[in-house]
Amino acid sequence: MSVETTVKKKNLTVVKDNGIAEIHLHINKTNAYDLEFYQEFNAAIDDLRFDPDIKVVVLMSDVPKFFSAGADINFLKAADPRFKTQFCLFCNETLDKIARSPQVYIACLEGHTVGGGLEMALACDLRFMGDEAGKIGLPEVSLGVLAGTGGTQRLARLIGYSRALDMNITGETITPQEALEIGLVNKVFPQAETRERTLEYARKIVNSATYAVSNIKLAIMNGKEMPLNVAIRYEGELQNLLFRSEDAKEGLSAFLEKRKPNWKGI
Repeated sequence: MSVETTVKKKNLTVVKDNGIAEIHLHINKTNAYDLEFYQEFNAAIDDLRFDPDIKVVVLMSDVPKFFSAGADINFLKAADPRFKTQFCLFCNETLDKIARSPQVYIACLEGHTVGGGLEMALACDLRFMGDEAGKIGLPEVSLGVLAGTGGTQRLARLIGYSRALDMNITGETITPQEALEIGLVNKVFPQAETRERTLEYARKIVNSATYAVSNIKLAIMNGKEMPLNVAIRYEGELQNLLFRSEDAKEGLSAFLEKRKPNWKGI
């Protein structure tokens, strides 16, 4: 059993416990972020990537009614175009690390999730939302810009190009149930149960064959950007690693011996 550790920064807190890392956002009343937040977020992701004990990361908000409203508009208005471009680039580089990280990232959405807040959630592997969490969408067009930290690209790959185009050019937000119906979120829970149900899911992963889970995640998240024949070969290389693992040996033995496997994560 691991010992719980907590690292608190100005804009976020990371709690590690029993294979799960919780990243708690507490920037301001709407979790509208600036460069300082993303620097802290980037550093947290880097730390977690190098922690072999962490198998699942849950991104959540400690602010009532909001997961995140996206970038702070006052911060953006005060910045010159070159700075804004570099800021978006840094955000994109930070979010892209999530797809390349071995841990499974889950966005736990208990409040409004709009603009850059949704783009953070889109970068995660899974999105779970409360049924009364509020609205979710990309309203950037109302500011005369586009969703520039993955909103046009990740959303299109997730829900299809036509639906993504509609959401982006109208800027309309939708309900949690509507988000579930189009595949924008994976699960919708009763509002009061959202965080615990999300952590329950995370614990289930931690208690499973985590080495296989990690490689499955990488096969899908990296492979989707490759031509099919190249992705199939990549899948085969990851399977080759798994065939040689202690967990694969244990899984096969447990199946034949009709017992519960004792996973080691190696």
